[in-house]
Amino acid sequence: MSMQSINPATGQITQSFSIWQADQISSALNQVESAQAAWAALGYEQRGQLFRQLAQVFRQNSESYACLITEEMGKLLREARAEIEKCAIGCEHYADHAVSYLRDEIIASDASRSVVVYQPLGTILCIMPWNFPFWQLIRAAAPAMMAGNTVVLKHASNVPQCALALEEAFQQAGFPLHTFRTFMISAAQAEQVIADRRIAAVTLTGSSAAGRKVAAIAGQHLKKCVLELGGSDPFIVLDDADIEWTVQQALIARLQNMGQSCIAAKRFILQEAIADTFVERLQALIKQLRSGNPKDAATTIAPMARMDLRAELQAQVERSLASGAKLLTGGFSIGEQGAYYAPTILDHVQPGMPAFDEELFGPVFAIVRVSSVEEAVQLANRTQFGLGSSLWTGDPTRGEALARQIHAGCTFVNGIVRSDPRLPFGGIKESGYGRELSYHGIREFVNIKTIWIR
Repeated sequence: MSMQSINPATGQITQSFSIWQADQISSALNQVESAQAAWAALGYEQRGQLFRQLAQVFRQNSESYACLITEEMGKLLREARAEIEKCAIGCEHYADHAVSYLRDEIIASDASRSVVVYQPLGTILCIMPWNFPFWQLIRAAAPAMMAGNTVVLKHASNVPQCALALEEAFQQAGFPLHTFRTFMISAAQAEQVIADRRIAAVTLTGSSAAGRKVAAIAGQHLKKCVLELGGSDPFIVLDDADIEWTVQQALIARLQNMGQSCIAAKRFILQEAIADTFVERLQALIKQLRSGNPKDAATTIAPMARMDLRAELQAQVERSLASGAKLLTGGFSIGEQGAYYAPTILDHVQPGMPAFDEELFGPVFAIVRVSSVEEAVQLANRTQFGLGSSLWTGDPTRGEALARQIHAGCTFVNGIVRSDPRLPFGGIKESGYGRELSYHGIREFVNIKTIWIR
């Protein structure tokens, strides 16, 4: 068996990698487990210095890492560069703040002294997706490792070069041997690794279906897990919003990473008074976009990550049209090679249609028209997902009040949903549970331990 690295812009196989055998997995698990105690003993200052050096490695190799991302999953090169910079920022954030996030906490009780301490669990398995192949790993690994855990990476099978580059980056930064390892394993092997006694906990970013499998195995073996799963984020536009500016933000919110993001805006819920204007402006902006080589600065439409993902998206669009949605633009593949798909607008989308009920992981705008603010909030919450959401209004005070009514892990008022190391990130319902980033994220994979003294 092998993993193939396929350029989604050309469809060409660039490299193949052998999948590990059972003895390789066991040997590597022994090494990572053995490295954990010494890693934790280094203390925050030394671990933080290594993460600052890792940030430097990312910046020094930004262009080569960004090109690798683009070649393996198709992202526009400028977006890939931004992803690498975000990795550097994430490393520095936890290097600077881990001490305060995990400082001993003195609690008044009937003891002479009672203190809560935060201690590492051991080795954490990170099962990561292809859409942000560097950042998704760093946002999970940086807090876990700064807390004193070692980390094993099982990356998506279509980004093996990114997976190996991440391990090389840790080595180049001077991390002790085996504190971070990339495992070249299949999904079936990952299930076995979750169950292995040498793994203390697991974090997954992926689909709801994958989340169910991981949670079931982790639960069977009584292991902590954090799940960041799919989303169908509402982008609610009220009739007092600045429409010209909001449409520009909508284009970015949907088409960043070619719409292949859990927190990309997906359902555009518009009040009737501004819906026609919004859609007209959106169509005009889409007409200005151009497909091409994702490394070309003039390109604004990149390929999707894989041909099968494009075919799945096309099927969802066709089923939505059969259910009564109206096609305004797009709805077809672009070119004869590569996984390109035209930005698509589906109007008059309603509950019961795939464009409303399912996660459309690609450049499709689902337009939902509502008569009132109350209906907008109701439809925003009418989903099995609950990851991100945004609300656009000329009245930020009203926006905050409405944001509290939306069922999601975050709601951005007059801003595009994004992750930030300073703020907790995660979802509810079928978007998963647990949190990444901020102090919430670093406390997911520690033993929150009470010490009581008389």
